[in-house]
Amino acid sequence: MAPSTLKVDRHTKRKLNNGQEIPVAGYGVYTLTQKETVDLVYEALKQGYRHIDTAVLYGNERESAQGVAKFLKDNEGKVKREDIWFTTKIWNSDHGYNETKAAVDKIAAQVKEHIGYVDLVLVHLPKSNKEKRLGTWKALQELQQDPKNGSLEIRSIGVSNFGVKHLEELFAWDGFKVKPVVNQLELHPWLPHHKIRDFLVKHDIAAEAYSPLTQGENLDDLELLQLAEKHKINKVEILLKWSFLQGFIVLAKTAKVERIKQNLEVLPESGSILLDEDIVKALDKPESHQVFTWFGLDPTVYVN
Repeated sequence: MAPSTLKVDRHTKRKLNNGQEIPVAGYGVYTLTQKETVDLVYEALKQGYRHIDTAVLYGNERESAQGVAKFLKDNEGKVKREDIWFTTKIWNSDHGYNETKAAVDKIAAQVKEHIGYVDLVLVHLPKSNKEKRLGTWKALQELQQDPKNGSLEIRSIGVSNFGVKHLEELFAWDGFKVKPVVNQLELHPWLPHHKIRDFLVKHDIAAEAYSPLTQGENLDDLELLQLAEKHKINKVEILLKWSFLQGFIVLAKTAKVERIKQNLEVLPESGSILLDEDIVKALDKPESHQVFTWFGLDPTVYVN
């Protein structure tokens, strides 16, 4: 169970196993249209986010990078490129050594002219096969270790939706050289993934939470509503604070400008994040396993 207080605020960064530092509060752009992405990424950065999360699958990498570039231009001398973390992801159809290198070339064509480099590239899903997954990691290792060998500088590499067996498969590979810095997972009180998280802690891999608000599916959960009423706190704020108190890097997604500000404001400007002990206890659901992601992959099930 998480503590009810933790020293984390909206400026907090977490040091990864390669020494890079990632802002713990991230803005996700999944489902945002290309038309709205530039302005919403700009607004997120304006409100104080310094971590943008996109993917090849989302179809808005270029617009995400343009939003970052526009913000940097308008805040020249105040905010540097190094202050903003930019993540993208390799999709299943691009798994394999040659396929991944080609996919990175396409990512470079989308973002390089706007932001220069990418802070983190993730393997979006392990949904191919062992040979292709390892081929993808081989390519990413090479590109991360020797940026001059490819079309795009990649500073960190990691995985997403990987279970323990997928990670063990990677660690056992004789070509394994670079440890993933993060594993991005669907994480919330109804899907705490304790076994995966214990493995990540053991191997110094950060847990990054997407869908911390259950994609809206459990916002009307009776217990959550009762907690919100009892403690006079917004249910969204409860779930986001719960995620930060677990020590996650937390990705919040919204297409509403007012929600961008509200989601970030759950973190104080400085000091500790607080949540009533009763709420923390009520949301401790170690045996729960409710999956809300659309693609139907359960990382606890090994995909051969």
